[in-house]
Amino acid sequence: MGHHTVRRIDETALPAATGPWLLPGATADVVDRTAWLRPDFADEEGVLRLASHSFAVEVDGLRVLVDTGIGNGKQRANPAWHNLDSDYEERLTAAGFAPEAVDLVILTHLHTDHVGWNTRSAGGSWVPTFPNARYVTSRTEWNYWAGVEMEEARQQMFRDSVHPVRDAGLFDLVDVADAGTDIAPGLRLLPVPGHTPGQVAVELSSEGEKALITGDSIHHPVQMGHPELGSCVDIAPELAARTRHRILDSLAGTSTLLLGSHFPPPTAGHVRHEGGAYRLAPTAPGSAVVRG
Repeated sequence: MGHHTVRRIDETALPAATGPWLLPGATADVVDRTAWLRPDFADEEGVLRLASHSFAVEVDGLRVLVDTGIGNGKQRANPAWHNLDSDYEERLTAAGFAPEAVDLVILTHLHTDHVGWNTRSAGGSWVPTFPNARYVTSRTEWNYWAGVEMEEARQQMFRDSVHPVRDAGLFDLVDVADAGTDIAPGLRLLPVPGHTPGQVAVELSSEGEKALITGDSIHHPVQMGHPELGSCVDIAPELAARTRHRILDSLAGTSTLLLGSHFPPPTAGHVRHEGGAYRLAPTAPGSAVVRG
């Protein structure tokens, strides 16, 4: 994509039960009315396919990682995430993003499945996985979680995956303007609130080409066909729906590539109008995204 190279670093496919839990409104009938979801994004029974992965981006010599997945060996309330044991770190290294080589980690928001590989276990403690990187999230996101009473499971996530990075002095908070804030050449954070108050999307631009990494503003392509469908964990559901409509309307019919933070393969595509809503037109593998 211009001078940028984007790789999807797979962590794990999410179990079939994830779809009905996460997007309860995306019933089999809804999927049946959205034929283009099959076979890539839903199976024949209408069960949604979802995945956990990161995007590894080379930006003018910088190695940038967007979100860090679930992580290995973490104690989690969600059985699908509990004590995960994946080869994610090996995949990163094979893609040229060995942990010591990563320069910047962008956290679109501070949810468990986006911060897990912030840290790894060493000597009985959780230490930053990327010791030479700056970890970035929006100040609005940090301030929200710092000001609410969190249940024990979320407190545990902060203790093992967020606080060790902050304690190591690697955590940076960014004030994200309404129009977006540049944090490196060709790399901009855009506010996409609703799922969480301070969630950001990541816009990449180079030589007239653009891509947008969604975070959880769009969990699954079914929400493109039905933008009103919200997630059970959206903090502000109505705002999340307005944000989703705004994103899709701004991208529909353009050449900007959409990169879904939980979309299974094919993970990248262009937004097109479809009736009164939208659809994803997947990009051919390798034509705009080099997969890790």
